[in-house]
Amino acid sequence: MRLIAFLSLFFLAAGAASAQPTEPILYGYRILETYPHSRDAFTQGLFFDNGALYESTGQYGQSSLRLLDLESGDVVRKTALPKSFFGEGSTIVDGDIFMLSWRAGSALRFGAEDFTLKNSYSYKGEGWGLTYNGQSLIMSDGTPQLRFIDPENFTEERRIEVMLRGKPLKQLNELEWVDGAVYANVWKTNALVRIDPETGVVTGIVDLRGLLEAEDIIPGETDVLNGVAYAGEDGVLYVTGKYWPKLFKIELVELVN
Repeated sequence: MRLIAFLSLFFLAAGAASAQPTEPILYGYRILETYPHSRDAFTQGLFFDNGALYESTGQYGQSSLRLLDLESGDVVRKTALPKSFFGEGSTIVDGDIFMLSWRAGSALRFGAEDFTLKNSYSYKGEGWGLTYNGQSLIMSDGTPQLRFIDPENFTEERRIEVMLRGKPLKQLNELEWVDGAVYANVWKTNALVRIDPETGVVTGIVDLRGLLEAEDIIPGETDVLNGVAYAGEDGVLYVTGKYWPKLFKIELVELVN
C-alpha cells in the first residue's frame, strides 16, 4: 500500500482559503486492492447494490449498462443503449436502475434483474452524474448545481449550489452518496470532493493522482478519472476511470498540514 501526498494547485485556483470559514479536510489514499477493469468501458457511473457492482458507460454508439464481476473484471450482463444516446451517470432505487443521457435530455429506468427498459423521463439541460440518498435522486449537470429529484416521476424537488472556498465549483461529474454526504468527481481532474447536501459546501477534497502507473496508460486512449462506488465499508471507496485497465479499492487518509 502507498500514501499519495496532497498537492493543492487545482484547489487553490478555485478561490482563496479565507473566502470560506471552514477549510475542506484534505485526504490522500492507500490502495487496498487492485482489480481488472475493461479498457473498452468509458466509465460514467459506478455503484454497488447488495454486493453486486454495476457500471454505466458513455460515447455515442458505445453506451451501455453493465453488471460486473469485481474480482475478474468480466462483464456478466450488458445492455447496449441506442446509438443516439450518450450514456452518463447511473444509480439504483429499490431494484430499478436510473441512467442519464448527456445531451438527449432523457433518463432511462431499467429493471436491475434483467436490464429491461421500464420507463423514460425528460429533463432540461445536460445529464452528468447520478446518485441516491435513500429518498431523492441527486443529479449533476456540469454546472455548480446539484438537483434533487423524486424517483417516482423524475420531477425536480430542489437545487443546491456547490461552493468550494466561497466560490461555485462546476464540472461535478460522477456522484456517490456516502455516509450522509455527496462525493463527486471533478471532471478533468484526479480529485473527488465531499459535499454537504444541505448547504452545498465542499467539506473534503480527495487527491487521487498517481493511481495508474505509467505502464497502464496508453497515450491518446486512457482517459480521465471517473467512477466512484461505496460498498458500506467506512472510509473505503472503489474508483476507476474512462478506459482504465484497473479498478482500485482505496482507503481515505486524512492529511496533516
